[in-house]
Amino acid sequence: MDIEQRQAELIDHFVKKALVNKGSALAPVIVEATSHPSLFAFSEILSVPTVIELEGTESSVLLDVLRLFAHGTWSDYKKVRLLPSVNDALPSRAALCKHYNISRLPPLVPDQILKLKQLTVLTLAETNKVLPYDQLMQEIDVRNVRELEDFLINECMYAGVVRAKLNQLRRCFEIQFAAGRDLRPGQLGSMIETLSNWLTTSDNLLVSIKEKIKWADNRSELDKKHRKDIEDRVEDVKKSLAIKADMDFRGHDENFSEPGGVMDYEEDRSRPKRRRHPFL
Repeated sequence: MDIEQRQAELIDHFVKKALVNKGSALAPVIVEATSHPSLFAFSEILSVPTVIELEGTESSVLLDVLRLFAHGTWSDYKKVRLLPSVNDALPSRAALCKHYNISRLPPLVPDQILKLKQLTVLTLAETNKVLPYDQLMQEIDVRNVRELEDFLINECMYAGVVRAKLNQLRRCFEIQFAAGRDLRPGQLGSMIETLSNWLTTSDNLLVSIKEKIKWADNRSELDKKHRKDIEDRVEDVKKSLAIKADMDFRGHDENFSEPGGVMDYEEDRSRPKRRRHPFL
């Protein structure tokens, strides 16, 4: 079963569970969803009416958790959890929470921490296909290269969320494929623009390909015509040479068979010879 089909089945499963629970009863459903090793999309769960109703209630923290897993990263979680109310060196808590639409977050269980770190790698892969080890170690909070490579191999590549190569010489993670995350608020416009640009580029490329195909077809027709002309000329030359050779052969044969042309040797022996008279 491919990852997309598995995702669809899991989303449908958790959406149905969320529909039949309300308020604090949604807590185990959300924890299970954000801990599941094969689920990486949460927008559909966020759209469930019973989940939307959490806004402004005592259980709204559950909504914050879902928003974090839909749009945030491990660094976001650490900043929201540890950020002081006033710190000139960092963005304010209010600005950070407004940007990611999260206000307060509870401690995460180990499976949730692992999932959020996996999602962080996917977010980094959206903008750069070559991820330096130093950046990854800082973003997912690992202590050394060995621990980082084990995480990338076991929790990202084997999990099927990325296809990539470990470049130990350059100390980087080279992404070939990465699963997509939920669209962040305000990201739809930029995605539409990107897709529109891609479509325009594809259309231009298609026009260019069609022109090259037309040129190739025309060139092929010209080559065929040129080849046919050469073949016709060769045939004409062959016919001319054959006619000339036949005429030369006929003329040579007539020279040898014409009367009086060449005297036969036996005929010459039978003819009497004239005596010469001495000059007086």
